[in-house]
Amino acid sequence: MAVTLRQIAELAGVSRGTVDRVMNNRGHVNEEVEARVRQIAAELGYEPNQAGRALARAKVSVKIGFLIQSVETPTMQTVAEGAEEAAAKLRSRGLDVVIRKLESLGEQQELDAIEALVKEGIKGLAITPSDSPEIYAALDRVVDLGIPVITVNGDAPRSRRMCFVGMDNAQGGRTAAGLVRSMLPAGGKVLTLSAYPNNHGHRARYVSFAEEMAKIAPDIQLLPLQHCFNRDDYAYELTLRALEEHEDLDVIYVTAHGQHGACEAIEKMGRKVRVVAYDLTPQNRIDLAENKIEFVIDQNARVQGTQPPQLLYEYLIEGKQPTCSQMYTDILIKTRYNI
Repeated sequence: MAVTLRQIAELAGVSRGTVDRVMNNRGHVNEEVEARVRQIAAELGYEPNQAGRALARAKVSVKIGFLIQSVETPTMQTVAEGAEEAAAKLRSRGLDVVIRKLESLGEQQELDAIEALVKEGIKGLAITPSDSPEIYAALDRVVDLGIPVITVNGDAPRSRRMCFVGMDNAQGGRTAAGLVRSMLPAGGKVLTLSAYPNNHGHRARYVSFAEEMAKIAPDIQLLPLQHCFNRDDYAYELTLRALEEHEDLDVIYVTAHGQHGACEAIEKMGRKVRVVAYDLTPQNRIDLAENKIEFVIDQNARVQGTQPPQLLYEYLIEGKQPTCSQMYTDILIKTRYNI
């Protein structure tokens, strides 16, 4: 009979999640505890992921959850489409992907959804997380149950998640800074529109942008950061106000969604203000082609939907660890000439 993680945990006097972290080299375990767990596992003849291999041979379905927030936005709709594509492919191989879609970015609704998925008996979780101590604690509780967690699109780096799949958002912010510098070689003025203050990715795109601009373009003035919560109507009003107050505004940098609202405000005011945005959405393709957006920084959102279920399948069924803890998608710069 195969040795289980729970048996090792009972003998070692620790939780099943602690044993799982030790046997899969995920860290965050006291050295003395790790040594005791490994000794007991060796004495019992434990082989990692025996349960997963047995499930694969028996064709038993394993359930994982994929929790996607802000699904009203085009980017997260693309992530959801990728998740649905992966779910269809993996269903015949014994993986049942339960996709939960949430509108906007809300901490409590996310906590409730995590709890509901755990009660449904998921064995793995992919999630687009809010960035808060409460979410980090909830994810750690999931990990303590022996459920591996993969963060998607935005990271939760202070949690014990197994890995992150998405853009290197800090690198995306630095890329935007380089583009803005190239557009304003003689200096100028920039407005940044972000979405949610509690989204790790959105914040990283702004912070790294501002830090890089201070290094390479100290002659370019950054106006105070504004949040539009992924809404074009909010972005429209914020942009109108900025254009009225700053006749010398040169560039608007949008870290998430809201760029079409900004473009409409620029058009209404009859101004020539260039826009740098993210994600090659259908609307952004149109605005690029019509020269309303100068650059789009794309992050391959579909891969962010397809890759996490595949990684969880490989971990749970085949016993394969992700090759690294941060699996970055490509950063692609798009203009009206290469769409």
